[in-house]
Amino acid sequence: MKSLFALLMGMLVSLTVNAALPLAVEGQPLPSLAPMIERVQSSLVRIVVPVRAQARRDPFDDPFFRRFMDQRRKKTRDVVHIGAVVDAEQGFILTNEHSVRGINKAAVILNDGRRVDAVVVGSDLASDVALLKIDAADLTAIDLGDSSAMRIGDFVVSIGDPLGQQNTVVTGVISALAVPNSLQTHQQFIQSDAAIGSGVLVDLNGRLVGLNTAKSAQTASSSRIGFSTPVNLALRVKEQLVKYGTPQRGFLAVQVQDMTPDLARAFDIRQPGGAVITDVVPGSSAAEAGLVIGDVILSAGAQSIYRGNDLRAVVAQQFAGDALELGVARQGERLSLVPVLESSTRASKIGTMIHHQLEGATLDNMGARQVSTGSGEGVLVREVRKGSVAWEHGVRPNDIIVSANRKAVRDLDSFRKAIEGREVLMLNILRGNGALFLLLQ
Repeated sequence: MKSLFALLMGMLVSLTVNAALPLAVEGQPLPSLAPMIERVQSSLVRIVVPVRAQARRDPFDDPFFRRFMDQRRKKTRDVVHIGAVVDAEQGFILTNEHSVRGINKAAVILNDGRRVDAVVVGSDLASDVALLKIDAADLTAIDLGDSSAMRIGDFVVSIGDPLGQQNTVVTGVISALAVPNSLQTHQQFIQSDAAIGSGVLVDLNGRLVGLNTAKSAQTASSSRIGFSTPVNLALRVKEQLVKYGTPQRGFLAVQVQDMTPDLARAFDIRQPGGAVITDVVPGSSAAEAGLVIGDVILSAGAQSIYRGNDLRAVVAQQFAGDALELGVARQGERLSLVPVLESSTRASKIGTMIHHQLEGATLDNMGARQVSTGSGEGVLVREVRKGSVAWEHGVRPNDIIVSANRKAVRDLDSFRKAIEGREVLMLNILRGNGALFLLLQ
């Protein structure tokens, strides 16, 4: 046991950069993370967000007494979150989206005690990343790591401010990589037992490798685990927020299904797994790159693809305009195709991405075209390709879908919910001055 402890301590010493060792036991120095943590703390800021809370009901809350007593029923308290300066010259700070949700400015307390105003440049729910900007001199940017180089078992340190306890430090190891989040957005997170619900995740060199986004509840049989947005993803989101104010995520205009053993034999593929293309949107960049129905995607970038969700996860980390190299198997040949990803906003409007019965249609929210329904509610059919599935079902350009399967349709989101999991669609459509039902089956 003593030899194991000595080995672990030796590893910590070797991985800690320039760590002073002022203490000793029986002549042997003890390793310390304090020098590294002090260096990291110089780049951390406290973000003060006012939160309004309902005050406890006063027994004298009566109209008569209100004339003589303070009528304010809500109290404001400050909640503190942690951010990291990632660009000292520009004054950019990365923090969690959930920390600044619903606000466009906040107060920031620097490590030296200065209090400055910050504006929220933008935020992204899917990755839980927000970008703030301050105007202040003598800032120190945190050293940036490479989250793609992290391995299961690597030592990490979380620094945060839980329950107002400033600069709380928790150490641990990475226990899993590429952990999906719970928002069905295919974003992937780092899992570790250095669990703090917010703050930063650094390696033993003090380099930022993640933004802590959540932690699990502790149970009798397990300790808490934490989840962190990888710094590589956070920095890509930062670029998008600076440029557009919101991330323009990438979209590959194909539909895929998982490869099965039977399909692998039919496609004469010996490599296990893959994502089989079942549809390609005509005129899309995927079609222009040469992808066709029946292609089997075996790799995307440097990532091997074993199932459809692997491809979706890779695409979810990309942004519009990115070129993504795909390794494809087609009729016994191996091809390398490089489509340029489109904006994911287009995906939400392509019929085949909403439901296979709407293949060939392009849908949109009503927007300014609200005269026809009066209320502005409904989904507008912008285009329908002749000969497509939607066309054969009778869907036409300028149709307005106002209900689906007897559920009112206000916009694309409510339309998706109304048809989710349904094979047959019954649409109530406004067309010209009349209305009709269409059965898509």
